[in-house]
Amino acid sequence: MDRAAPSYLVVGFLGKPHGTHGEFLATLLTDHPESVFAPGVVLYLGRGDDDEPNPDLPPLTVTEARPVQRGCIVAFSGIEDRNEAEAYQGCYLFRPVAELAPLEEDEVFYHQLLGMRVVTVDGSEVGTVTEVFDTAPSDLIQVSDGEREVLIPFQRRIVTDVDIEAGVLVIDPPEGLLDL
Repeated sequence: MDRAAPSYLVVGFLGKPHGTHGEFLATLLTDHPESVFAPGVVLYLGRGDDDEPNPDLPPLTVTEARPVQRGCIVAFSGIEDRNEAEAYQGCYLFRPVAELAPLEEDEVFYHQLLGMRVVTVDGSEVGTVTEVFDTAPSDLIQVSDGEREVLIPFQRRIVTDVDIEAGVLVIDPPEGLLDL
């Protein structure tokens, strides 16, 4: 596939400041928070629809992070109180792709799925992946054939093969899934 790989990926979102010492409640947007939110890691900021870090916002260095039920509480060097923290509330956290842990053999980055052709195990064309939704209990891929869209659970029992090089995702849909 001819899509350029991004240089940065979003790994978190800074929610409201936590307490009075400049900490944040961060939403985790990574499967490897222990390496992303480790002391000394530099994260870059972006707002809204930024596809990469905003050069007008300073990079932040993690000093401490601890898990909580909805993400983690994270502190950054140089942010000492709630007023300073409020300036960054609502920012996305980016990390260079080159600094992320390598993917395991059966893992993919969701951005790699966008634009992939989707076919069934018998070779029937279903459409193209247009979106990936991070949902519970199962992530969903949105597939469009130009006339209609279908949501397909991104589960091993349904997605039987993902060939990044060929740009093809093979599914074995349960009866009726593609009729919804």
